[in-house]
Amino acid sequence: MAIRLSDLIVAVTLIGRPVVAQELPPGYLDPGPILRAAAEAIGVANLRCVAISGSAYAGMVGQQRLNGYEVDWPRGRPLTNYTRTMNWDAGTMIEEFDREPGNNPASWKHGLGWLGGTPPQRNNRQRFMVNGEYGWHIDGPGSDPVAAPPEDAARWQLDMWLNPHGFLKAAMKPGANPKATWRWELGEMGRDGATTVPEKVAIVSITVLGKYRVDATINSENLLQRIHTWVPDPVLGDMNYEHEFTNASYIDIGDGVRFPTGWHQHEGWDDNYQAQSINAGHNAFGGTMADIRANDCDDPVTVPDVVRRAEFPTVVTTRELADGVWLLGGSTHNSVAIEFDNYIAVVEAPLDERRSLAVIDEVARLMPNKPIRFLVNTHQHHDHIGGLRTYMHIGATIITQWKNYEFYTRDVLNYAPRTLDPDMLSLWPPTELAEGYQYETVRENYWLNDGERSMHISYVHPLAHAEGMLIAYLPNERILIEADLFDSPEPGDPPPTGATPANRTLLGHVQRLGLDVETIVPIHGPPVAWSEFARMVGAGP
Repeated sequence: MAIRLSDLIVAVTLIGRPVVAQELPPGYLDPGPILRAAAEAIGVANLRCVAISGSAYAGMVGQQRLNGYEVDWPRGRPLTNYTRTMNWDAGTMIEEFDREPGNNPASWKHGLGWLGGTPPQRNNRQRFMVNGEYGWHIDGPGSDPVAAPPEDAARWQLDMWLNPHGFLKAAMKPGANPKATWRWELGEMGRDGATTVPEKVAIVSITVLGKYRVDATINSENLLQRIHTWVPDPVLGDMNYEHEFTNASYIDIGDGVRFPTGWHQHEGWDDNYQAQSINAGHNAFGGTMADIRANDCDDPVTVPDVVRRAEFPTVVTTRELADGVWLLGGSTHNSVAIEFDNYIAVVEAPLDERRSLAVIDEVARLMPNKPIRFLVNTHQHHDHIGGLRTYMHIGATIITQWKNYEFYTRDVLNYAPRTLDPDMLSLWPPTELAEGYQYETVRENYWLNDGERSMHISYVHPLAHAEGMLIAYLPNERILIEADLFDSPEPGDPPPTGATPANRTLLGHVQRLGLDVETIVPIHGPPVAWSEFARMVGAGP
């Protein structure tokens, strides 16, 4: 029978004698005394809410440049004037910071969740709020709140409990069902050749928010040094998600409360040697929170009506670009379907399975009784490959640049269990998944041709933005399809103010191959005339 921390504290206080030990199987510990000692060590009972401030960084999760050479997520723009206010009693949290506007979506807080959100950030000050099941974002003072999708709101709520005081408070809640075990942590060798001293630690796991299995490593000083769980990710499946705190970062903030100032978050395995995965990005968020204010957070976090009423339908809009060439939009990312004599090719499978299934159904409606034989993948960034598994499920062959092959076969298109959010490939895995003949890899050039229509696929390099980038060109229609090399503005948005290095690389690639382009079709944004793009880059009248 599991013992809740609150029950254990009451029993010890009122009865005044030790609680009778539980009957435990080998290898397990009674979690009650471990949790009670940790709660006393950092003053959990005396901290109702907290506001922490400092400077922080955010990693662009899912945007490693080249597997095998960079093992961490690249850093985004710094998060300055950062404050996080957590009220565990009310179940609310506010994160706010200043960040230079840029191409990052305004819904990108840090780490996961930025891949398919709102339009680009327009203002410096960013504010993210969560109250229960609802999450929302405000891009600059006075802006209207924008509701977060349910999967983002759930993860923001989870973040409130992935810290020492939050975890121990969650352990007191009904349904936490704590369990405990132990292990020796043997330490690791530093660059100076020294090895940290081995230490026997306890690991306590609880259930948080009714669905997340969260475990905390509690050291010999009764301090929580690592809090770990998993979250669902369309690309990597059950994704490692953890916060780490060092002993040295805990400071005394009064009234017996100790709170960590150093924050470090991983999304993905901390796998510098890529022993477990090709995709070894991990550092997603971190900072030093030197200003900690206890029990000074009584401002209510009221859910706006527009957030309560928000719906998130999957909308697919269609636009025929040429005979048998369809743009499938309605989201932050487009796909393009091209009809050949006895099959269909689709360029790009972005975001997630829900989006891809909706696009696939629309393609079947537009061009019935033909299989989607090929899926052309532009590059490996996670917002562009969340639907790869879905297209493999329906029998499509994936065309990708060869540098992406090992990452896809090892980490993405595999048999690894997806327990948190099972997709169709995990529920009904095809034989092809093991046999490996569902790829066509491209080094420089690749052609699809049925005698009437042809599509030329080519490798674009060098690029700082991404390695392994492909574009598709339809010579008869003079249409170029590309991702991230040029994002056209939506109607009403201001035009780009200047050319980026990626813009110039695309222009040079097209000129080098002698492609006669009339229309450029971005994966982000509406189609535009090539002449407009050329003028922006400075190569046209």
